[in-house]
Amino acid sequence: MIMGRYIVRYSLITIAIGIAIFLVFRSKVPFGRNNTSFAVGPDARITRIELIQGKKKVSIEESGDKWFVNKKDEARKSVVIFIMKTLREMKIKSPVSSGTFENEIVAKNIEPVRVNVFSRHRMIRSFYVYKTNSNIYGNIMKIKPSSKPYIVYMPGYEDDIGVHFIAEELFWKPYQVFHILPSEIGSVTNEVFSEENASFRIECALKSFQLTDLTKPVSGWDTLKVKRYLTYFTSIAFETWASAMTESEINSITSANPLCRISVSRRDGNNIVLTVWEKWKTENGTRIPDTDRVWARTNQRDELFIMKYPELDPVLKKRSYFFN
Repeated sequence: MIMGRYIVRYSLITIAIGIAIFLVFRSKVPFGRNNTSFAVGPDARITRIELIQGKKKVSIEESGDKWFVNKKDEARKSVVIFIMKTLREMKIKSPVSSGTFENEIVAKNIEPVRVNVFSRHRMIRSFYVYKTNSNIYGNIMKIKPSSKPYIVYMPGYEDDIGVHFIAEELFWKPYQVFHILPSEIGSVTNEVFSEENASFRIECALKSFQLTDLTKPVSGWDTLKVKRYLTYFTSIAFETWASAMTESEINSITSANPLCRISVSRRDGNNIVLTVWEKWKTENGTRIPDTDRVWARTNQRDELFIMKYPELDPVLKKRSYFFN
């Protein structure tokens, strides 16, 4: 009996010591393992990423050799590559005090983006991204709402990785304005409002073209230049959505006279109309035209986006371009 008691007591002591050693060694892991498992291991295959913010939800899912947004549209390849790299390489930069989190996140009512990462049907990571201006990396992350907050970054990338965790469907779709082959074009009309005698229209038959000044045919134009111009519509992209603008700011832009309106009539009836407005910027307190970018919108969505002139310039031609 006495020997049995000693054995039980010894066993309990051994278990207690084992638990204590486990807790001590776990505490040696920087910040505690359960609170810091943000990155996905190198051997885990990522097949789906969910981003949820309030009532908004976006799913980016692998299908074959492509990724799709909400199982409908193909996702932008560049942003998928970047977020996959981020998920595997991000690390903790520093912990965030409860006072800082209260002042920068709670007091400002910042709603986090929940990120769920899946390998086939199994969720392998889940964390929350709080976007803020309180640090140069632009984000604070938590494993759970009740967990300790940390500033998370990606070594070698000194900008904000949080900007790519966006629960907006538009952000993940290709930033494409025109993606049309010349053989698919029925006509192109370019109304140039900023300059007289610059507008034109190209009518495309099966083996011939007609250039007009919008009212009547003109002569003396170069057929090769017309053919070359039509090839530019194969790939025209924009820079980014103007998602942070207020309704009054949008109305102020769209109520102004456009620089031009380019209408492409497709043979399948899916016509695209691009309207372009001048963009302004402020330098040294003075409002001046932005010579690098413009505001734009198509007939397919109400949202405005920003285009760079180098991307727009190939189709931003005047009638004189087609003459030698």
